[in-house]
Amino acid sequence: MRTQDSYLIGLVGSGIGPSLSPPLHEREADELGIRYLYRRWDLDVLGRPAESIGELLAAARTAGYDGLNITHPCKQLVVEHLDELSPDAVALGAVNTVVLTGGRAIGHNTDWSGFARSFSRGLPDAPVEHVVLLGAGGAGSAVAHALLTLGTGALRVLDADPVRAELLAASLRERFGAGRVEVVRPEAVAASLAWADGLVHATPTGMAAHPGMPVPAELLRPGLWVADVVYRPLETELVTTARARGCRVLDGGGMAVFQAVDAFRLFTGVEPDADRMLRHFTELAGGVHVHS
Repeated sequence: MRTQDSYLIGLVGSGIGPSLSPPLHEREADELGIRYLYRRWDLDVLGRPAESIGELLAAARTAGYDGLNITHPCKQLVVEHLDELSPDAVALGAVNTVVLTGGRAIGHNTDWSGFARSFSRGLPDAPVEHVVLLGAGGAGSAVAHALLTLGTGALRVLDADPVRAELLAASLRERFGAGRVEVVRPEAVAASLAWADGLVHATPTGMAAHPGMPVPAELLRPGLWVADVVYRPLETELVTTARARGCRVLDGGGMAVFQAVDAFRLFTGVEPDADRMLRHFTELAGGVHVHS
């Protein structure tokens, strides 16, 4: 339990102007009577490349920050600059939460637990035997870990970068067994979706800065569930199209909230109210219900 009277937290990533993390964390801290300032460190605004994450981390330590959330495109790059990693962060090779305490920077991953909790609430009885994952970056790594933990028997990973996909598959096989993960070429997406119970999308496509659909609409069929990790906007083109085509859908809101719940606890040692944070997120997202 960390006992102090105020917290200074930052979010580091690219294009994070629309992020709801700062108000989400600050409002919950207000509700709990904790002084809490959450600032954005946007690489685009700072004019810094993702590779400068080490320097930014050093600057945050010097400035007395208590913690950082790390988002695209720094979740994997930050790992080598940390003093210690939680077992989950080691397994995933990706960090989204850095606790700065006692002169040390400790990396955690709350994305995987956030997705698992959101999926269990939002699609509680969805079949997970055969699942297609689009994207093998930091978010994809977390989702893959969550899916295999939830019981997925066969996971097909598709990524524009085959090396990245193979690296993720190798680490998953080491942890979960050899037969459960397969890397598939992006051009095989149609056959893979015909085979699958569900699709999880974990690339930036659909974000405000990257509009569009990650797969052709005609490949979405009733009986296929679709989960998106993008939450700005909450109603991505994928989510709206999949719903219109008869798929059960899970938007990215639940994962965003539950990873924030876990990060808040790591930063402060205080248990936040997850239901209250879900309600607040819904307000922040413009009144669209969070499917969680």
